[in-house]
Order: sequence, then structure tokens, then C-alpha cells
Amino acid sequence: MITRLTAALVVASALATPALAQRVPAAQVAVVDLARVGRECTACKTAGTALQSQVAAFNSRRTQLNTQLQPERTSLQAAVTALNGKQPDAALTQRIQAFQQKEGSAAQELERQQNQIQRNQAYISQQINAKLAPLLQPAMDKRGANILLDSEAALRFATTVDVTNDVLAALNAVLTTVSTTAPAQPAQQQNPQGR
Repeated sequence: MITRLTAALVVASALATPALAQRVPAAQVAVVDLARVGRECTACKTAGTALQSQVAAFNSRRTQLNTQLQPERTSLQAAVTALNGKQPDAALTQRIQAFQQKEGSAAQELERQQNQIQRNQAYISQQINAKLAPLLQPAMDKRGANILLDSEAALRFATTVDVTNDVLAALNAVLTTVSTTAPAQPAQQQNPQGR
């Protein structure tokens, strides 16, 4: 009796398997090179150039500040070295403290500028992704695909499944400009309990 029941279950599962397999559509894969889309989209290239200018301005300002501070830094190091381990007098101590304040102000300025560049970069990506995301499904539909992979995730693929050109053309049509300056962050609220 158990043998018959087991045989019946095996036969039933064998018959059910093809029926279940027929319900799942065959995978139709499309591939898009998102890195290429980001490099070659017209508005993306313009935004990238603007961002590179911001980075160049940051590097220039960093060099300028370092050049301004270096003579005083060298002078103070020589003065401290000349003391041979003795404590500096009040005048030298004031010079050191004033220099440290200048150095701290320069570091804060550069940090603010660097943070702004990072915010700008994130804002540029956000704008591009907002326009790009809705374009992926139509590119898949055009090729009859039900799976879309980034080309970097695929080991190999035929060029016939590559929808990069379609996505790039669609993105160029809908994304004509990208703002390269992130909106100002809202001022942080003061904590009323911290008073």
C-alpha cells in the first residue's frame, strides 16, 4: 500500500512539474551599460565638466592656502626648534595660537568646499537617475525582455541583447540639462533641551 502511494505521488509530481514549468515565462534578457550611459549622455558630460571645474577650483584653493601658510609654518617650526626643548615665551605662544587658528580656518573652508562638491555630485546623480529609471522598462519592452542586467554584472552577452544605445538616446531626449549645484541644506534646528 505504501509503495502504491509513493508511486502515485511520484507520477503526480512528474505530471505536475511540466504544468508548473509552462506557467513561468522563458527568460528574455537585455543588457545596458549604465557606466557608458553616464559617460556619454549629453547633459551628463556637461555636468561632469562642471564638476571637474569645481574640483579644480578646490585643488587650486587648497594649494593657495598651503602656499600662504607655509612661510609662517616654517618660521614657527624654526623658532620652536631654536628653543631646544624650552617653553616658548608669551609672544611666540601667541604667534603659534594665531597660526593654529589660521590653519583651522583654512581646514574648515576646504572641508566646506569639499562637502559642497560631494553634495553636488550626489545631486547630479540623483537628477540623472530620476530621468533614467523610467526609461529602462520601455527599452526592455522594445526588445521583449523581462530581465535587465547592467553589462558590468554580465560575464558575456551577445550584442543583440544590448539596449544601451536605446537607453542613451531616450535619456538624451528627456534630460537636456542637469543642475550642478545642490540646493542649500536647511539650517540645523537647535536643540531646545541643550540650552
